[in-house]
Amino acid sequence: MLHTPHGTVETPVFMPVGTKGTVKGLTPGDLRGAGAGVVLGNTYHLYLRPGTDLVREAGGLHGFTGWDGPMLTDSGGFQVFSLAKTRRISEDGVDFASVYDGSKHTFSPEMTTKVQEDLGADIAMVLDECPPARADREYHERSLRRTARWAERCKAAHTRQDQALFGIVQGGLHADLRHESLQRTVEVGFPGYAVGGLSVGESRKEMFETLALTAPKLPADKPRYFMGIGDPVGILGVISLGVDMFDCVLPTRLARHGAALTPDGRMNLKNARYRRDFGPLDPECNCETCTDYSQAYLAHLVRENELLGHRLITLHNVHFTLRLCRSAREHIRAGDYEKWAASWVKRYEDNGGRPAADK
Repeated sequence: MLHTPHGTVETPVFMPVGTKGTVKGLTPGDLRGAGAGVVLGNTYHLYLRPGTDLVREAGGLHGFTGWDGPMLTDSGGFQVFSLAKTRRISEDGVDFASVYDGSKHTFSPEMTTKVQEDLGADIAMVLDECPPARADREYHERSLRRTARWAERCKAAHTRQDQALFGIVQGGLHADLRHESLQRTVEVGFPGYAVGGLSVGESRKEMFETLALTAPKLPADKPRYFMGIGDPVGILGVISLGVDMFDCVLPTRLARHGAALTPDGRMNLKNARYRRDFGPLDPECNCETCTDYSQAYLAHLVRENELLGHRLITLHNVHFTLRLCRSAREHIRAGDYEKWAASWVKRYEDNGGRPAADK
C-alpha cells in the first residue's frame, strides 16, 4: 500500500503520465472512473509552461488540474538525458535551453526540489542524471556519484512534511555500480526508492537482468518505483521482481497512433480488417469505449484522424492497463501470481502481443 495525503493506493500500481498537467485526452473524472491511483506530472515542462508561480497560486497541481488523488512529479532528470543537445551538466546542476523558446535555465538539486514543493505533488523525485545505456563505465561511475551527492542536497533542501521525496538508483548495466548507487542512496535515507537509468536504449534482456540485481535489494518496507515501463508484458515482469510503482506514456501514445491494447495483443485500427467489425475492442472490458462503440466506428475515427478516436482509444488503453494491475494484485493476494502471469503473457504473445520496443 502507498499512503499519501490525497489517499491510499493499492500496489502494484500503474501511474498514467500527465506530462503537462493532463493525461492527453482524459479528464480527472475519466481517470477516476478507470481506477487510476496516482497521476504523474513533469517538472521540466510545468516549470516552463505554465510556470511554477501560476500553479502554486492555483493551489498546486491538485487545484490547477482538478485531480484530487495522489500525484507524483519527476525532477526533470529524464529530460536532462533526452534533451542532451540543449544542456550542460556540472556539479552545481544542469544548464539547459527551453524546448519552447530557447531561453536559458538552470536546474540545481535545490531548485528542482523547491519547484516540486511549489507544484505540491504527494511524491517528488530527487534530481538525478540518467546517462545513455551505452555510455562507458567511467562515465556511469562519475554520474552515479554525482547523483548521490545531488540526492543529499535534495534531501537537505526538502521542507514539505506532506510530500514524500524519493531517491533514485543509477549505475547503468554494471552490477557493481548499481550496488554502489543503491548503497549510497539508501544511506541518505528516503521514504521510497526508484530504479532509474533503464528503458533508455538497452535490450529488454539487459533491462530485466539489471532490475533483478537492483529492485529486490531495495528496502522491502519502502515503495519501489521503476521509471518508464508500460507495455503489458513488461509490467507483469517488473511486478515479478518486486516493483510497486511504474509509469509510461506508452498506453496513451499508442492510442494516438490508432493502436489498442487487448489481452490478445495490440490492435492496429488502421488495418482494413477492422472496418466492418461491429464488435467491441475487448469483450472482457467494461470501459465506455468497449461498452458503447464498435471496432468499425473506432477504425473510422482513426482513419479520419478524428479527436474522438484518440480520446476513446486512450480511455480504453488506460483502463486496460489499470485493470491488468488490479488483476495482478488479486493474484498476488491469492498466491498464484507467477502462474497467472505466465498464462496471461502466453495468451498475449501467442496472439500478436509484443513489448514496447522489439530490441
